Amino acid sequence: MDNVKTIEWKDDKLILIDCTKLPLKEEYIVCEKYSTLVEAIKCLAVRGAPAIGVSAAYGVVLAAIEAENCTSSKEEYIKYIQSAIEDLAATRPTAVNLFWALNKIKRIMNEVKECPNKAIKERLLEQANLLFEEDILCNKKIGKYGNEIVNIGANILTHCNAGALATAGYGTALGVIRAAHNSKKEIHIFADETRPLLQGARLTAWELLKEGIPCTLITDSMAGYAMKLGKIDLVITGADRITLNGDAANKIGTYSLAVLAKENSIPFYIAAPLSTIDISLKEGNEIEIEERDKWEIRSLFGAQTAPDSVNTFNPAFDVTPNKYITGIITERGILKPPYDISIGNVFK
Repeated sequence: MDNVKTIEWKDDKLILIDCTKLPLKEEYIVCEKYSTLVEAIKCLAVRGAPAIGVSAAYGVVLAAIEAENCTSSKEEYIKYIQSAIEDLAATRPTAVNLFWALNKIKRIMNEVKECPNKAIKERLLEQANLLFEEDILCNKKIGKYGNEIVNIGANILTHCNAGALATAGYGTALGVIRAAHNSKKEIHIFADETRPLLQGARLTAWELLKEGIPCTLITDSMAGYAMKLGKIDLVITGADRITLNGDAANKIGTYSLAVLAKENSIPFYIAAPLSTIDISLKEGNEIEIEERDKWEIRSLFGAQTAPDSVNTFNPAFDVTPNKYITGIITERGILKPPYDISIGNVFK
């Protein structure tokens, strides 16, 4: 994936690969205004908790550039940037990395708000660049630690997309898979298609094929049977928010996989940076779950697949209770149950 950039800052513009166009087209969105990024996050052109967080940080830099051109006083300048932060924070409620990144940006704003506008913009950009670089380094560490639990010849099931396309680069769950593949472990990946928007089929399969990692695509409903047949040795997914007790919110369908894995005595791991852990929440039922538009499950890529009037329930995420999670792979190592202790120790 070295020749594909999920996020790039260039010439005071934010350039994002458009995940809604993959795998058919490799197109990019050029954000000159932060409002363009807001829409890109909402429509899932940029998606994945780490990628959302890093891109949002750059979005604030875009707002600072805009504010320089459209405001006449320091007070208006600061208010414009603060309003942009609020707009970005409102895009998606579940991915905690978004708020983690914006909180870092807000701290910088408080430190430099009395400085000249140019200095504010440069300091915000410095912080966004740091978040970008730290995310890639973090993912590579996750890959290194996760590689320790991957056996030679392992068949690994993953869900949704937690790869380079969901981060600043390299990936979390796919970071582990990349590390194992690069270690010549001869692994094979089963990718869930991940309804309703097929991130596994469109994005994960695309990434794996691009890197020459052997993979097989299955529908979500096939996972349990594949486990029963002995085709799956290990399940690794990403996460969008993890609570203090180890409950994890991830793409809808993850909970089902965790239950099936436990029933079939298959290890189930979450791979996520520590920034995904929200220690302000004690357990998973406190996580706000985003519910998306009804047409995401009434249609597929513009083709209607259900009656107009049918009721829908379309949560973007579900929460996997900690009892189903074998371990949480982070940049500081693999956290094990009891999670309130292992997570608590990391955040001491």
